[in-house]
Amino acid sequence: MSKTGAGREGEARAAAWLEEKGLHIIARNVRSKTGEIDLIALDGETLVFIEVKTWSVYAMDSLDYGIDLKKQRRIIETAKYFLSVHRKYNGMAVRFDVVFISPESITHLASAFMECV
Repeated sequence: MSKTGAGREGEARAAAWLEEKGLHIIARNVRSKTGEIDLIALDGETLVFIEVKTWSVYAMDSLDYGIDLKKQRRIIETAKYFLSVHRKYNGMAVRFDVVFISPESITHLASAFMECV
């Protein structure tokens, strides 16, 4: 399977898992000129921007390799873009999560990084 195919499959798996846990997925693969956010969900009154990492080779302790400060900044800027277009979510609490998908497990890191948006 291609890297893109594995990533999309991982995103679908993450979305289904998160919905089972009570989150409501409102958008997928949101793009702007600054980057992309894999999933956006509502967790009660909190708007959650979610990066999904599907890795079969790396361990979860390598996550900082995949979500470095540059990647975090791109996600944050794309979140700001999303909020500027979808003003009905302005004023909500915001959280940035990472979901790590491996062949054996799913790990959800809530509030993996922070920023005021």
